[in-house]
Amino acid sequence: MNVSDRLPSLNGLRAFEAVTRHLSFSAAAQELSVTKAAVAQQVRLLEEELGTQLVQRNGRGLALTEAAQAALGDLRGGFDLLFRASRRMRDAVARNRLVISSSPSFAGTWLVGRIGAFKKRHPDMDVLLDATLEMRDLWRDNVDAMIRWGDGHFPDLHATLLFEEDLFPVCAPALLEGPNAIHTPQDLAKHTLLHLEWNADFDTWPNWETWLRAANAPEVDADRGVWFSQMSMALQAAAGGQGVALMTRAIAASEMEAGRLVAPFTLNLHTPYGYYFVCRKDRMRSAKIVAFREWLLEAAAADVSR
Repeated sequence: MNVSDRLPSLNGLRAFEAVTRHLSFSAAAQELSVTKAAVAQQVRLLEEELGTQLVQRNGRGLALTEAAQAALGDLRGGFDLLFRASRRMRDAVARNRLVISSSPSFAGTWLVGRIGAFKKRHPDMDVLLDATLEMRDLWRDNVDAMIRWGDGHFPDLHATLLFEEDLFPVCAPALLEGPNAIHTPQDLAKHTLLHLEWNADFDTWPNWETWLRAANAPEVDADRGVWFSQMSMALQAAAGGQGVALMTRAIAASEMEAGRLVAPFTLNLHTPYGYYFVCRKDRMRSAKIVAFREWLLEAAAADVSR
C-alpha cells in the first residue's frame, strides 16, 4: 500500500473537522475537551502527513485552503457515519437494558425478592429498578415501563392487570397465642390497629372502619392505633408484632411466605384497584417488554394461587 493510500490519523481528522466548523482553534479545543495547542498540533501533523496546507491565518481568524474545502463534504459525511454507527452500538447495548419504574412499596416488598428469577430466565438482559411514587413520562424519561397502582385508567398507555387488590388483616404469628390471642374480629379491641394514610385520589379505598363493619365488630374502635405514610412501613410494624395491619396479597406475599405474617381471618374486602404493568402502546410488543410482562404475569398468578 502506498503512503498516499493510507488513512491519515483519525485524531488529526477529528481535530481538523472541528476546526472547519468553528474556524477557531480555541472553539474546537473546547468542543473536544483538549487544549488549543493540542488542536493546532494535530492539524499541523495532519498537514504534514497529507503534504498540503489545510488552514491558513486570515487576519485574526482562520480560513480553509482550497484543498481543505475540496474534502470538506466527504469529511463531514464520514464523521456523521461514524457518529451514527457509534449511536447504533450504544442503542444495541441499551436494548438489553430494561428500566422499570415501580412504587417503593411494591418494589421493596414484592419485586426485589423475585427479580432474580427473571434475571435467571434472561441472563443477557440487565434490569434497573426505579423506585418512585412519581408517574414517569415514558416518552421523555429513560424508563421502559412502570408498575403502578390504580383503577386501570392510564391515558394513552397500555396497561396489564397484575393483581386485583383484596384487603385483609395480617399480624405476626405470636399474636395468635397468649392471653390476648386473636381468634375473632372482636379480639382486635385488645391490639393496636396499624393504619395507612391513603392517597386522597383513592378515597374509596377500604379502611379499618370498613373492614370492621363487614366483620360485624362495631365494638372495636377503628380510629385508634398508629398511622403510616407508606404501606411498607405498616407491613414492617405488623411483622414485628406491633399490631394488626390491613394488607393486600401483593404487598404481604413475601412476609407471609416467610412465616413472619399470617392472616387470622378469611374476610377479604375487594377493591376497584390493582397493580398494573404499564408501557407505551407503540412498545407493547418490544421483545424485552414482552419478556418482562410475561414473567410478571406468571409470578403474580403463582402468588394468587397460593
